[in-house]
Amino acid sequence: MPRIVCISDTHNFHRSLRITDGDILIHSGDATLNGTEEEFADFVDWFAEQPHPYKIFVAGNHDLLFQQKPETARLLLNNEICYLEDSATVIEGFKVYGSPWQPRFYDWAFNLERGQEMAEKWSLIPSDVDILITHGPPNGILDAIARPDGFENAGCEELRAKLNILLKGSLRLHIFGHIHEGYGVEKTDKAVF
Repeated sequence: MPRIVCISDTHNFHRSLRITDGDILIHSGDATLNGTEEEFADFVDWFAEQPHPYKIFVAGNHDLLFQQKPETARLLLNNEICYLEDSATVIEGFKVYGSPWQPRFYDWAFNLERGQEMAEKWSLIPSDVDILITHGPPNGILDAIARPDGFENAGCEELRAKLNILLKGSLRLHIFGHIHEGYGVEKTDKAVF
């Protein structure tokens, strides 16, 4: 398997990162803070300069440009970056699928209502995907938000249901961000999250 480096929720702080060497660099959204053209152009310049042979980007809820002006956002990308929005690519024999959607979270980009709207988006994920990139987490996996009376799982229930199906197939890696408190890695006998 290629060496995959995962980052997310850099919110304009990308230039202060030290990125590990690898074959594939994946950013699972929120490269920007306010989603402006200037912010995204700076991120693209930096991302394209990284030495990884493959670079994949999936927008997040702060990357407003991709929802408000998708053509402008895509024009800012260059040939060094593969942008995935409810779409797939194959890299070194691995099918990679990416999607920016998450259950409604304030009034940012790529919000949908929990339930049927989210389930419809996840129904687009191919059953033979090896690597899944979403901006938001599935319910119950690295999705806990601290509240005054304890923790709340903010992840998507419908994505978790879809994962239960995908884990019976070839899915081995699910990359996501969005919930800053949920950073880290969780491993099961079937996949790495």
